[in-house]
Amino acid sequence: MDTSAKRLVLAAENGERVYLSAEDCAMQHSVRLMDGVGGALGAVGLTVKECDFIACAVGPGSFTGIRIGVATAKGLCFAADLPAVAVTSLEAIAYAEESGDKIAVIDAGHGHVYAQGFGGVRLDAGFYPLGEVLAVRERTHAALLSSEGVAGAETVRVDIAKGLLRAAERSAGCAGPSSSLAAVYLRKSNAEEGR
Repeated sequence: MDTSAKRLVLAAENGERVYLSAEDCAMQHSVRLMDGVGGALGAVGLTVKECDFIACAVGPGSFTGIRIGVATAKGLCFAADLPAVAVTSLEAIAYAEESGDKIAVIDAGHGHVYAQGFGGVRLDAGFYPLGEVLAVRERTHAALLSSEGVAGAETVRVDIAKGLLRAAERSAGCAGPSSSLAAVYLRKSNAEEGR
């Protein structure tokens, strides 16, 4: 599950049966998440207890959205005695595309982005002015990937649900207890910055 942006992103897989959804939920993740999880699992013929693990996007992104997703994933893991897998929102964007040098970006507002380089691009996950990331792209000729677009930049829009599933599969070997899920905030909240 990924609740870090405007969309509610869900992915489930059971053998050949795959469910992918990235629905704009108008930031109502807390209202729609549990029904969405039930629908995703039902679509592939699983119950929560039959899952190998629960994967959750831990950020960066919407502070409230991240907390909703992490808390829900922890609750499901605890109730069903399942391991948890943490996936960053940037990994979900990057893994939607198979190969190549790329920079995953999420619009953070006010001319800034959350960004991370993948492939041969050296750019640590962080909160950057957009111009700085565009300079890295210019220098490296990397693809600039996003799931919802970025104001002021031309990006390749990716299928975030497919990326979430691939990122979860890649990270499955790092599954741990539900207590290991922790939100990834790459900057202070607006309220903290305003103090």
